[in-house]
Amino acid sequence: MGVLYCLMSLGVTFIYGIMKVINWAVGEFFMIGAYVQYLLIVIFLGVRYWYVGVFIAAFCTFFLGAFIQKMLIKPMFVGMVEEKTEYATIVTIAMAILFRNLAIFIGGPYIYTPPDYAPPTRIGPLPLSGNNFIAFVGTIAILALFFYFLKRTWIGKAFQAVSQNRAGVLTAGIDVLKFDMIAFGIGTALAGAGGALLAPVLLVYPLCGVIPTVRGFEIIVIGGLGSIPGVFAAGLSIGIAESLGAAFINPSFVDIYGFGLLMFILLIKPYGLFGKPERSV
Repeated sequence: MGVLYCLMSLGVTFIYGIMKVINWAVGEFFMIGAYVQYLLIVIFLGVRYWYVGVFIAAFCTFFLGAFIQKMLIKPMFVGMVEEKTEYATIVTIAMAILFRNLAIFIGGPYIYTPPDYAPPTRIGPLPLSGNNFIAFVGTIAILALFFYFLKRTWIGKAFQAVSQNRAGVLTAGIDVLKFDMIAFGIGTALAGAGGALLAPVLLVYPLCGVIPTVRGFEIIVIGGLGSIPGVFAAGLSIGIAESLGAAFINPSFVDIYGFGLLMFILLIKPYGLFGKPERSV
């Protein structure tokens, strides 16, 4: 579960690292990915081709996110490379409210249950949910593809340069505003893929993105805002804390253990495990 939480927080961290904007609508893009996956499986593809639906859901949320960034967020940065981001953050909050109410208006306040991707399985003596195992494997594949893109391709290295110095990369001929649009699309695509992978686990309804969003922001605060290595360390830590707490204390309080770990980490390192203080002039 810690690995699955990483997928949500990675999209928010990646967007923040490039644009310095927090996407508060990440849970709604998760929800859109889940709805797209449900419709594809039930109407068009069938459960056998669930993995095709994951890619389609990711592409749909990528283009939706890129379109929203171009139409609503990009105009705030035109003419200035460095711009205060409060208004852009408010746009993402408005998107969250809009998408959530559109889902209720179109699909109703109902809970839809996609068919299982796989039957229950076992790894040695450990029984595992087939859906959780499939989501785990799919998440590992998506994260590996993302890191290959970020570390091994020219565009990925350009993203790293934009994250380090937005003004400096202009001298290398990099269109910062175009990379902002692509980064926002990638961040929303990661959320959409997570919604498609976890559709049979968390089910499909207008508020299905709330729980992974809360976990995602817990991970971001623990790992350090803008730190990709921190995402993985915090995600695994929360997953382990929840599992051990449920096993040795009480499974009814599983939501509390992550917040307990969050407060403990912040007492020791107020900026998170890998976070660094920033000074604004």
